[in-house]
Amino acid sequence: MRFAPAATALSLAFALTASVSWGNERNPEPRAGVLIAQGQAALEAGDTQGAIDAFEAALAVDPGHTPIFIRLAEAARAENLQGKAIRYYREALDRDPKNLAALAGEGAALAEKGAVEKARAKLAEVRSLCGDSCTETQRLTAAIAAGPRTPVLTAEAKLPEAQPVQSN
Repeated sequence: MRFAPAATALSLAFALTASVSWGNERNPEPRAGVLIAQGQAALEAGDTQGAIDAFEAALAVDPGHTPIFIRLAEAARAENLQGKAIRYYREALDRDPKNLAALAGEGAALAEKGAVEKARAKLAEVRSLCGDSCTETQRLTAAIAAGPRTPVLTAEAKLPEAQPVQSN
């Protein structure tokens, strides 16, 4: 009898958690679905700004649809904006912590940015969820092997050349 209130509260918490997880699997609203398709077509055509515009419009129509954040992150990575992509992937992960596409995408963006150790940690997390034969694991492994998109410069790597001072 003493455990009845605690058991009821615990079962209610599990029920709410399960319903939230189940709710992430829904389809987007029809208008958002059209905008997502337009954005994907623009991204495939190389029009990253058009894709970002379409995805942001889809997000305004259906802010609860998590895959829109992943699409926005992909478009940001195509623009070489890895920091922005990481932010979008983290928003998707806040909503769905075991989203393989978001985990692998964040790891790839980290690798492209030069944060290889953090990318390897994401790879370990993806591997633990889906194994070595998973598409996300293979893509993230390839992204880590490719390394940063732009070389990481240090202050010493870009020293200005000494110019002789001319006196008049």
